Amino acid sequence: MKIGVVSDTHGHRANTLQAIWMLSGRGIEAVLHCGDIVGADLIPLFAEWPTHFVFGNCDDDPAGLRFTIQDAGQFCHERFGDIELGGRRIALLHGDDGRRLHAAVTGGDYDLVCSGHTHIPKQHRVGSNPQFSGQSAPASQQASHPPEHDCHAKTSSAFCQALWSMVVDLRSVHGVVGQV
Repeated sequence: MKIGVVSDTHGHRANTLQAIWMLSGRGIEAVLHCGDIVGADLIPLFAEWPTHFVFGNCDDDPAGLRFTIQDAGQFCHERFGDIELGGRRIALLHGDDGRRLHAAVTGGDYDLVCSGHTHIPKQHRVGSNPQFSGQSAPASQQASHPPEHDCHAKTSSAFCQALWSMVVDLRSVHGVVGQV
């Protein structure tokens, strides 16, 4: 099973469409959105796949987002998702709560931990296991967005264009604890 992972769309339609285009035609069976959706109008853009959403620190209308996600027939996990896909247990969170992220990564309960927040896609290992990561800073440094970040900026700043997406083949995730 292949999943697509997207984070930090921040209400930017053009960037979100580009991420969706990158995932289309790649055999994706589900998408995980790691939060900071910001614009409820982006949720229907994920109609091609079953999509799991969590809220990030910039999602200041959770009731509106929750309604739109559910109305679209998608999955709303609030601030934390404990999901099973392709026989793998996956933690889905935004990553702005460093303690919760650290617990998910180090607790041994998850095959994969998907998070966003820093706007920096990365893949690395935890111990001897491969790790997929959208985080680059240690969990202790992930308590807040970088100071230059404006959650509600509708500009095309370089920071806001850092929306990312990637494909993860869950068949290759064996005993993996990590972040996407």
